[in-house]
Amino acid sequence: MKSRFANEGKALVTGWDIGGAHLKMAQCLDGEIVSAKIFKTSLWLGLEQTREALREIAPLRGEGNINVFTMTGELSDTFASRDAGIAGLLDFIEEEFGVENTLIYAGRSGFCDVRAARSLGSDIASANWHATASLSAKLTGTGLFVDMGSTTTDILAFKDGVLVNDGYSDAERLLTGELVYTGFARSALIGIAALVPVRGHMTPLMNEYFANTADLGRILGTLDEADDKYPSADRLPKTVAGSIQRIARMVGRDSGDLEEHEWLDIARWFSEHQLRMIHDGAFRVARKLDHAAPVIGAGIGRAQIMQLAKRMDRPYIDFGSLIPAVGDARDDASKAAPAAAVALLEYLDHQTGA
Repeated sequence: MKSRFANEGKALVTGWDIGGAHLKMAQCLDGEIVSAKIFKTSLWLGLEQTREALREIAPLRGEGNINVFTMTGELSDTFASRDAGIAGLLDFIEEEFGVENTLIYAGRSGFCDVRAARSLGSDIASANWHATASLSAKLTGTGLFVDMGSTTTDILAFKDGVLVNDGYSDAERLLTGELVYTGFARSALIGIAALVPVRGHMTPLMNEYFANTADLGRILGTLDEADDKYPSADRLPKTVAGSIQRIARMVGRDSGDLEEHEWLDIARWFSEHQLRMIHDGAFRVARKLDHAAPVIGAGIGRAQIMQLAKRMDRPYIDFGSLIPAVGDARDDASKAAPAAAVALLEYLDHQTGA
């Protein structure tokens, strides 16, 4: 078999996950993740921010590297349909990276070149979850994989090294509990609950984008500010006081109307309610697993996933500690898990001659 690597002594694979809000990348050198990064790229405004991010990291795109892509950005408003989005992103990949040493992750159909990818749209669409869960299955054998990003949460069961998912498309996974549309930073609070307890009264929420889940994490101290790459809902400072004021608007109040500890309790309530949403999905998905199967957590929302593991009385394993990675890259690789996963899967496929 002809090697895909320009230099067998330094086998470099770069994994990319093109999303609607972020571009994630991870570099795998000789089978180990050595770096991972996430960039703000508002794809709904067009592809220019994604192009700009690529220009910024041009030195990381050396000649002879293998570049491997997965995507969810085909859902962006930039494109008229999912099929148009896949075609547009494949055009973009070909323009920016060429076709040589460029591979697309087609989920259940494996890796393919750009030309073949054009006829595998249903396999490619939003298949980043398949990569991370498949890699976890290879490394762990049996478990419940949960990746909570800024906007969505993926929940997949695997057993004896094989995925046992019920759904594949987004529509199917929404029905099975394998996709829960709530995230750790960008989700609007109105999407989590319709009522919230305020001084003992279940209070209806304003149906406005006044606050998001990053505000909860900021108040509760569970948010890494580096993970909140978008402006706040009111575009005012990202401070605890600012987050409290934004949540206050959700219930028709100002922050001074309640004591700070009361706002903290309200933030805890929202966070707990979000956790219940994820737990409902996880409870359904985990029915195929025995009780000893661990939860493997990835994404920026691992604080919630650790709570989920406790709720389910299951061991917790961080995706970053599971994969081969240099020490200081583990946390970033877990946050950019799909990019790390496609890079490692391609490296492993090459090593086994797949």
